[in-house]
Amino acid sequence: MNTVGKLYLIPTTLGENDPLEVLPITVKQIIEQTYTYIVENEKTARRFIKRITPNKSQPSLNMFHLNKFTEASELPNFLVPCLKGTNIGLLSEAGCPGIADPGADIVKLAHQKNIKVVPLVGPSSILMAMMSSGMNGQSFAFNGYLPIDKGERKKEIKRLERLSFEHNQSQLFIETPYRNNKMLEDLCHTLDKNTEVSVACDITLNSEFIKTQTAGAWKKNIVDLHKRPTIFIIHKT
Repeated sequence: MNTVGKLYLIPTTLGENDPLEVLPITVKQIIEQTYTYIVENEKTARRFIKRITPNKSQPSLNMFHLNKFTEASELPNFLVPCLKGTNIGLLSEAGCPGIADPGADIVKLAHQKNIKVVPLVGPSSILMAMMSSGMNGQSFAFNGYLPIDKGERKKEIKRLERLSFEHNQSQLFIETPYRNNKMLEDLCHTLDKNTEVSVACDITLNSEFIKTQTAGAWKKNIVDLHKRPTIFIIHKT
């Protein structure tokens, strides 16, 4: 009887900085030993692996693709190597697998098949933004993307502001990077002037920018967030 392999949740960097600046040596050790991966984008996954282990043979890598085009019926096949005794690495495009990431579906399936899931330490933009915001780390919620439609977006911003006030809960969300400046503008004009807004941009990179102040204060500040990965957090007290 074969020993069942493990599913390693392998974090990646949040930008183009040197991986070993932000990732522990354990990640390098696991990548050195692992040849089968579940990835969102094969090209970027191979580039990341090469940066971690330059001498690793690229043709020896076996990759399954998990993205918005992947059918749910395909997922069980991805874990077959694990059931036959091979360790598998699950890679996100940025940050930690399973957090705002399609890898969560594979992790759920691994539990159902009694495959040991091993999370590795690495940067999570959501947690790092929350850590550095000064807001309520005891109660917070990540809301993904807000509506694109201007009217719907305004309603959702006001709804999250009410939730924050009623439950003393910080509300996190993201935007497509090229619309970040518009998002900050919408927050400034929709929220109460005393509602706190935290902006965490380019986390872990040399260009990192993190600041928390009221919506009223943001109106007086000019910051360019265009095409820069950003987490927004609001909290009304």
